[in-house]
Order: sequence, then structure tokens, then C-alpha cells
Amino acid sequence: MLYFIGLGLGDAQDITVKGLEVVKRAKKVYLEAYTSILTVGKEGLEEFYGRDLILADRDMVEQQSDELFRDAHAEDIAFLVVGDPFGATTHTDLALRARREGIEYKVIHNASIMNAIGCCGLQLYNFGETVSIVFWTDTWSPDSYYDKIASNMRNGLHSLCLLDIKVKEQSIENMMRGRKIYEPPRYMTVSQAASQLIKILERKRESEDQENLAFTEDTVCVGVARVGSDTQQMAAGTLQQLASVDLGGPLHSLVIAGKMHPLELEMLRLIAIETSLFDRLLEQAEKR
Repeated sequence: MLYFIGLGLGDAQDITVKGLEVVKRAKKVYLEAYTSILTVGKEGLEEFYGRDLILADRDMVEQQSDELFRDAHAEDIAFLVVGDPFGATTHTDLALRARREGIEYKVIHNASIMNAIGCCGLQLYNFGETVSIVFWTDTWSPDSYYDKIASNMRNGLHSLCLLDIKVKEQSIENMMRGRKIYEPPRYMTVSQAASQLIKILERKRESEDQENLAFTEDTVCVGVARVGSDTQQMAAGTLQQLASVDLGGPLHSLVIAGKMHPLELEMLRLIAIETSLFDRLLEQAEKR
């Protein structure tokens, strides 16, 4: 059996009892190592689980899945994923490939940012489509996710923005020369994401009326970092304020708030950069 096991969001102890039992008995245990990270490294997990882990990078998962499937016909193989196993489409593809190989699989779920984001105070059923914000380069600055955020905002829904992770990435030069030299890991911060969104607004103002913008620098947003860990941090404020906030190390996520219920506003006030902003919004909500 091939097991997809979610590790949760915090540290080694967030694995479920059911998942830990499989990890302890499986013949091989692979740790997916490129779509997310925990606050502890591979060594910390190995110490807690009491066994060795095999790092599974992007190349192995996407191009060398035979390595994962080799013994799964006769043995239990565990594939560990930070958060929930199906929080990334890569793992859906892996499940489909396993089934095509005639390999049965089971999923042991866990918390992911998709549901844990409720910790900030915004209600989960008020979220719309999730978007991903990628790092810009000198020659590539996509903004296609703006339209998805705009659709959410028109419907009064919040937008969860997942921020880019660059792990085991090659420079264009090294890729072209076939050199297996990788760039240092990079993790987008809330500040960087907010700054890129403000630059997108500047572009949009050149072609759209101010009234047609999906959001502005004054739109309420929430930044979160290391959700589920002991060092979790959150900050609520305007997009402009979040462009200057420092929430420490990875991983970060950003929420662009849509229409807010007074209870949501009260919760955001607890993590506000400036409480007077939410005092004003609560006063306006009470008058409506």
C-alpha cells in the first residue's frame, strides 16, 4: 500500500496517531521536500519518528515516481507531505499515476493552511478561490491572479493568497548548461507579496477607472506566518501597512479581505497593526 500522510503545519508532533503508526511500520518513508516546510527539519522528524526518511525532491516526485512505486505492490510505503496530502496538485497527479500502476493508496489527512487560515478570525465559508502569488523577476512579472481576486471581491469573498517558495531551483544559465547547481532557497514574505500587489494596482490605474479596481492600498488584509507553530504571528491592516510589516521567517500567507461580518472585524482587531482602523469599520458596520 502507498500511504499519503499529512504532517500538519507545526512540528514533528503534529502528525496524527494513525499516520505515525504507518510511518513506524512502513518499509520506506519519503518526505516531500519542495511544496512546503515545517519548523523542524528532516533530522528533527527522524528523531521523533525513530527512523530514517528519504528526501523526495521535485524531480523524484514528478519524473521518477517509479522509485516511489517500486515496492508498494508488496510493502507499505509512506509519502509524507507538510499540511494535507492533497494541498498541492502534484500529489493528485502522483495518486493517479499510482492507480495506473495498479498500486492501491490510502490518504491520512491533516491540517493545512486551507483550513487553518481560520485562525486569523475570517470565517472559512466566506473565502473564495485561492490564488498563488509568484516571485517576479527582471523580465517576468505576471498578474493573472488579479482577475481571480477581483472575482472574489465582487462576490464579497476573502482571497487566500499562497506565497511563492523557491526550493532547489536552477538559474537559467545553469539550466541551459545542464549544471546541477541550485539557487539558495527563497520564501516570499507578506511584505513582498503586498508590495507586488501595490505595483499591480499602479499598472491597473493606467487602464482602469479608480472605481473599477478590485482593491486598493486601503483594503483590509491579513498577513500570517508559521501558522500552527509556537512562533505563529498574524497582523491585520491595510495592504499598504502590510507592505512594511515584518512577520519573521517562513512560511507566510496573505489574505485580502472581502465583505466582513462584525464578528470578523472584532477578531481582526485583536491582531490589528492599528486598532483605530477596525474601530472605524465596526462603527460603520453597526450603522448599516
